[in-house]
Amino acid sequence: MTASVIAIIQVNIGASLTEPVEAILIGAAIILILSAVIVSYRIVFGPTMQDRVIAVNSVGTTTVVVLALLAAALDRPGFLDIALVYAMLNFLMSIAISKFTVERGGVI
Repeated sequence: MTASVIAIIQVNIGASLTEPVEAILIGAAIILILSAVIVSYRIVFGPTMQDRVIAVNSVGTTTVVVLALLAAALDRPGFLDIALVYAMLNFLMSIAISKFTVERGGVI
């Protein structure tokens, strides 16, 4: 049983995605891009700086997910490298903003 499952997995690793799966992944990426556009309203018109920081972080995370979806849909593994670097930069930006707000008394 286990050997047959491993054989099936090994055969399917090299296989590309089918067209419906690619369409679903690209559709999900488009929906996420639209949500990032909606969140960008909060970046521009956020009532507080904390709202703007959270919105920028949300857009950054959405960008990472979109890059990962496109990497899978378009069979471009290089997009995953870009997504990982962007995720690290997004995390470092969050740390830097948090440290900046703490040094200024918790309010920007």
